[in-house]
Amino acid sequence: MYTQAMDTAGKEAVATGHAAGCSVDPALAARFEARIDAGEFIEAKDWMPENYRKTLLRQISQHAHSEIVGMLPEGNWISRAPTLKRKVILLAKVQDEAGHGLYLYSAAETLGQSRDAMVEALHAGKAKYSSIFNYPTLTWADVGTIGWLVDGAAIMNQVPICRCSFAPYARAMIRICREESFHQRQGYESLLVMMQQGTDAQRAMVQDAVNRWWWPCLMMFGPPDAESTHSAQSMRWGIKRVSNDELRQRFVDAAVEQAKVLGVTLPDPCIQWNPTREHHDFGTIDWTEFWQVVNGNGPCNRERLRTRVKAWEEGAWVREAALAHAAKRAARDAT
Repeated sequence: MYTQAMDTAGKEAVATGHAAGCSVDPALAARFEARIDAGEFIEAKDWMPENYRKTLLRQISQHAHSEIVGMLPEGNWISRAPTLKRKVILLAKVQDEAGHGLYLYSAAETLGQSRDAMVEALHAGKAKYSSIFNYPTLTWADVGTIGWLVDGAAIMNQVPICRCSFAPYARAMIRICREESFHQRQGYESLLVMMQQGTDAQRAMVQDAVNRWWWPCLMMFGPPDAESTHSAQSMRWGIKRVSNDELRQRFVDAAVEQAKVLGVTLPDPCIQWNPTREHHDFGTIDWTEFWQVVNGNGPCNRERLRTRVKAWEEGAWVREAALAHAAKRAARDAT
């Protein structure tokens, strides 16, 4: 869903075509660049610069981690959904997110990294996931707001990745974006019902949720372009197609109109239409908060990671049973 990895990577991620100290055949490098310039897709078995591979692995694995950790804020509300209809919808959505994580782990594995190694890096705190999933879901309105704003931001970010130069990632994103579109619509519909048919308390609950999620959603697109160290190289390689600031602006322009239909107020007094730019102006984002959350000091960072580690440990017997069953089937088929 969420691809902040290239913007929050450490200093070791240098924007060069190959790893430091490694020689590269100039003919291979030139052919790769020519394929990128021609808009061709790169397959997993094709030659690629080492840093192209590392950048992809960092982004795709972080994206996969985000899908898996992203199940937690909403999964917490499955048993507390107000109606059977809402419970079924939310259950289906959380299952979709699990599937998205599996698609993406599979795409990352084609780059030579095992799934176990990626999960281990997440649990050890060495790999990151989207900052948005380190905020709490305090009320039922948060679930609808995540669908509307968080998934809406994800779609804005992810649709261009369907044209990513790395073919396995691009193919995975086609189905993911279709399902995320449904998630966004169901979240918006849930809020619309509360705003149009609910009580004053329910409408206030929706407004409170929007107030809390708006600014973290704007942070989802990553830091400003001027501070995005690796964004230019990723766009040169066709991994990233649209800049952080442009994606953020598209999201604001869409959300302003949607908020009018909902009847909610976006918590930014600076939002207004700019006829010169033909876009909405908006206020300054608190990037100090963003980096605090990215670096592990958000409201729910420790809770989210602790929950994932606990689930992994408690699920060990399932993995062991599956391996034992596969071994028995292999032995039987061999006889």
